[in-house]
Amino acid sequence: MFKANENYLKLPGSYLFSTVAKKQREYSAAHPDKKIIRLSIGDVTQPLAPAIIERLHSAVDEMAVAETFKGYAPDLGYEFLRNTIVKNDYIDHGVDISADEIFVSDGAKSDSANIQEIFAPESKIAVCDPVYPVYVDSNVMAGRTGTYDKETGLWSDVIYMPCLEENGFAPEFPKEEPDIIYLCFPNNPTGATISKAQLQEWVDYANKIGAVIVYDAAYEAYISEDDVPHSIYECEGARTCAIELRSFSKNAGFTGTRLGFTVVPKDLKDANGVALHGLWARRHGTKFNGAPYIVQAAGEAVYSEEGKAQTKAQIAYYMNNAKVIYDGLKAAGYSVSGGVNAPYIWLKTPDKMTSWEFFDYLLANANVVGTPGSGFGPSGEGYFRLTAFGTYENTVEAIERIKAL
Repeated sequence: MFKANENYLKLPGSYLFSTVAKKQREYSAAHPDKKIIRLSIGDVTQPLAPAIIERLHSAVDEMAVAETFKGYAPDLGYEFLRNTIVKNDYIDHGVDISADEIFVSDGAKSDSANIQEIFAPESKIAVCDPVYPVYVDSNVMAGRTGTYDKETGLWSDVIYMPCLEENGFAPEFPKEEPDIIYLCFPNNPTGATISKAQLQEWVDYANKIGAVIVYDAAYEAYISEDDVPHSIYECEGARTCAIELRSFSKNAGFTGTRLGFTVVPKDLKDANGVALHGLWARRHGTKFNGAPYIVQAAGEAVYSEEGKAQTKAQIAYYMNNAKVIYDGLKAAGYSVSGGVNAPYIWLKTPDKMTSWEFFDYLLANANVVGTPGSGFGPSGEGYFRLTAFGTYENTVEAIERIKAL
């Protein structure tokens, strides 16, 4: 008789955001008269920009004509999109990336989970703590993480890099040498960033020990400070040690449209000289049938002059929300960080509440939903994440409710 994959059985509870959503649904069902404001999941609320919508419509029209109809997309993605990405995200910033090193996908979340497949099963992973839970969960599914300690919230075979208030919520080099290092900047959940000089140190470290960095740059469009790098490939030597993940979800509102890409340089090789580019290409071609043509066409429109201006205005809208949250909580006496180069605010829970206790307190007394910090890892305990992706009106109302507690 068949058996389930035992690695999946090791996962504690349900996925973090599924748990948050379930608790919200249960509360709403019990209190149908209450208006719940969600500042939890990082889902956008502004509609797709007009330039993107216009291109979506024209792409749909193309699909109705035999001469312009498109079927399966090319393995790496359409050349028109990959060339546009290379020019705008890399060449224009002085970064050496070619179009055939770009792999277009249906989003950075799936790529961040699937990229671990091309590494040896015994690979040792290092993650920031707190961390986007997909990195750890996907390696649990692959059997790399050992056993889970319910008391500490730690996996025995994972190297944790605590990101604490005293180190600016940035990681320090681990004492044990990893094979795979997961970095996300601007960071989810803390909103923290590191300078180009700091990132260069990580690149140098990875090259020195023969590790690979999986660099999640999903929030690079929100960077406002000059010394914060938009891509790891701005650092010398990154082509031989880094894979970069990018997303259209947060910079252009494609959360419901689904589009992203992963960069795997041809110079990136393992200890035996095997190029990871070819492995990811094989995996991509075997397990993925390509993002839809109409979505890739819309992705190209993000880089048009109109698209750039319109998406920039949307990012400014969300970052204004971030300022409302940050300033409002600060004025109310909360200890807060983030919200400058990222649409996330990271706050200390009051009165020594655990992060889930504060979740329940906020939901019951302010009817506001956030995300408990412990869901991102042990070092997230005692913290709470709020997102700036709500509407301005709801954001203002939510903060006023919290201030009134």
